[in-house]
Amino acid sequence: MDSREITMEKIVSLCKRRGFVFQSSEIYGGQAGAWDYGPVGIELKKNIQNAWWKEMTQLHDNIVGLDAAILMHPRVWEASGHVANFSDPLVDCKQCKMRFRADTMDQAALAAKKCPNCGGELTEPRAFNLMFKTHIGPAEDSASVVYLRPETAQGIYVNYKNIIQSNRMKVPFGIAQVGKAFRNEIVTKNFIFRTCEFEQMEMQFFVKPGEDDKWFEYWREQRWSFYKKYGIHMEKLRWYHHEKLAHYAKDAYDIEYEFPMGFQELEGVHNRTNFDLTRHTEFSGKDMQYIDQDNGNEKYIPYIIETSAGLTRNLLMFLCDAYEEQNVAAAGAPEDYRTVLHFHPKIAPVTVAILPLMKKDGLAELAQEIRAELQEEFVTDYDQSGTIGKRYRRQDEIGTPFCITVDHDTKEDGTVTIRFRDSMEQIRVPRSELVSRLHQEIKNYKRG
Repeated sequence: MDSREITMEKIVSLCKRRGFVFQSSEIYGGQAGAWDYGPVGIELKKNIQNAWWKEMTQLHDNIVGLDAAILMHPRVWEASGHVANFSDPLVDCKQCKMRFRADTMDQAALAAKKCPNCGGELTEPRAFNLMFKTHIGPAEDSASVVYLRPETAQGIYVNYKNIIQSNRMKVPFGIAQVGKAFRNEIVTKNFIFRTCEFEQMEMQFFVKPGEDDKWFEYWREQRWSFYKKYGIHMEKLRWYHHEKLAHYAKDAYDIEYEFPMGFQELEGVHNRTNFDLTRHTEFSGKDMQYIDQDNGNEKYIPYIIETSAGLTRNLLMFLCDAYEEQNVAAAGAPEDYRTVLHFHPKIAPVTVAILPLMKKDGLAELAQEIRAELQEEFVTDYDQSGTIGKRYRRQDEIGTPFCITVDHDTKEDGTVTIRFRDSMEQIRVPRSELVSRLHQEIKNYKRG
């Protein structure tokens, strides 16, 4: 079987058609840089988040969770450097009024002050802060200014001592968080890849200075293994090593994925040293040192190994990696393409669909009974409209790994047909064994 090329246009079309992602405020012309997640989109996003959360907290004894507030004291962002340094250099075209990031433009065009869109004259570069600013209280003055957080990490740093004291954590330990962040991106592009409102999955791991290199390599290995575990095509992933480091970093790698628009950042693993905790010590006046009671009350400010992944970027990656237009026609027959999403069953928005062969003869009622038996264990769907072939195709398009067909034999001998999404193979199993068989198939799943 052959496949056709994947494009971002095809991904966007599928997402709207099947309820993964919609343009925000679409009936008013849409809001740039903002997207809404539909019924299957939110299930997919939730499943990716749960898989990451399990990987970090359930499978690591020394990592706990946090949900910090979006609105924080403005001094937090002064300490982190965001107020002074979190900006992009921008230029505007005086003729067509388009705006460009100077650091991503062709440098010859920038030097000539020539607009890449219309050839008009460009303004001088100016800094544009990426944080969204708002006010708390009735008066909109400098004393009421707060920011929508541009990252989730700072909420972890300012709670670091609280978590040590309340949960008796000992270095090395980590704090995991999933939450919304906001950046006033001038150029939003490639669907949900770069947006103004997005979600991050971050884990900050606190280690003793001198042991940071060891833990840095450990977390690089762990994060790479996560994507392999959930069936991502590993040949589409690569490491990018930062040669030019941020002011706070000792070392930094990104995991990049080959999207339809090329390799782009998916997740970062960074050695942030003790910069963040040191800055918060200076700005808050609170001692951020860790007291190692197992080593003579030795005091030090921990180094931090950060793993930071975009949840919405992960969702786009899982969509692109799972997407296939597959020719399922027999040899010599006209081409017959089905669109299928090869999600790992633990990620798929719907795990199992129950399909009565027809509505009459009590098959619909029997199928609903079977669905009720499965709902406690799995996310299910029910579809009785159209031919069975069309219903299989609809489930393929949202990545449902298993379809259960209920027919007249089910009434006679209590067996049903399980149809497998990837291979399209069909087998008969007793109704009484459905739950255990599906659990077994999920546990042993390997993408072909």
